[in-house]
Amino acid sequence: MAYPSNQPDPDSRTDKTSPAPPVTYAEQLSCQAGRPAALLGILIAFAFYFTLTPWISLAITAVSHYVTAPDVPFTDFQSYAASYQIPTGLAANGIAIAGLLLCCWLLMTRLHRAPLGQLSSVEQRLRRGYLGICLGIATILILGGSLLVGYLQSQPFQFAPQPQWWSFLVVGALVTPWQAAAEGYLFRGYLLQSMTRLTANPWIVAAASSLVFASLHGVQNAALFVDRLAFGLLASTLVILTGGLEAGIAAHIINNVGAYSIAAMTSSIAQLRATQAISWTDALTNITIFAAFATAATLVIRLHRLPTRMDNADAS
Repeated sequence: MAYPSNQPDPDSRTDKTSPAPPVTYAEQLSCQAGRPAALLGILIAFAFYFTLTPWISLAITAVSHYVTAPDVPFTDFQSYAASYQIPTGLAANGIAIAGLLLCCWLLMTRLHRAPLGQLSSVEQRLRRGYLGICLGIATILILGGSLLVGYLQSQPFQFAPQPQWWSFLVVGALVTPWQAAAEGYLFRGYLLQSMTRLTANPWIVAAASSLVFASLHGVQNAALFVDRLAFGLLASTLVILTGGLEAGIAAHIINNVGAYSIAAMTSSIAQLRATQAISWTDALTNITIFAAFATAATLVIRLHRLPTRMDNADAS
């Protein structure tokens, strides 16, 4: 059948091109940023971390000194805070690192013209239900597992609280979750997406960002470094496999809040802060616990059929 010349042929209206493949979490930023913008964002992020974060911590410490202990020499007060002998140190460091969330928001919304939710997950939002499930799993496996291992090693929980332990618990509960979330958004969120813009292999980026994450924890022996490196690698792997930051953030929150709480009630957070060495047995135990959590968090994604990739059309 012939069609009038002024009417389009139906076959010509059919888009015979194959649809674009879904976008992984690590690839999302490529839709809004070129390589120069991604490189600039990485430089700004590190500049913020190494320059503004220490100044924010110092400012909070100075205000606390003026309000709570003006008669104590500031250098002494600052030393107590830096070593976590007083709750001010835990609060100042946590709030300063939590400021990285503001840095990530500015980079995404101003530099890349993208929503912060793009760093949360492939659904462009923080999946709160999944986060809640992961917090529960982390409490059972990471916190419960650590207590069980201590019991089996003849190191049961013995209540011997440090001075101001209630203040430490309150500060840890209020500040540490934001600190853990900020580190997740920067190291396993923004850096993963922006560095993937520079190299197509997200696993290389995951390894690089995990190395940076572990290296920033100061002096540490080989076992402690491997322990922290493995945590970063597992957290980054979870981001890639689950399509979001929720599982890694949950593990980080429970690990840190649990460690601070146990230390405050059994020895001291200052002692925990000063830890520079662990045994290879302890490192292997921690890695095994984190791996069990990662496996469980990945299974939840599959059971609930949550998306781990984003449609390319939604990414434009």
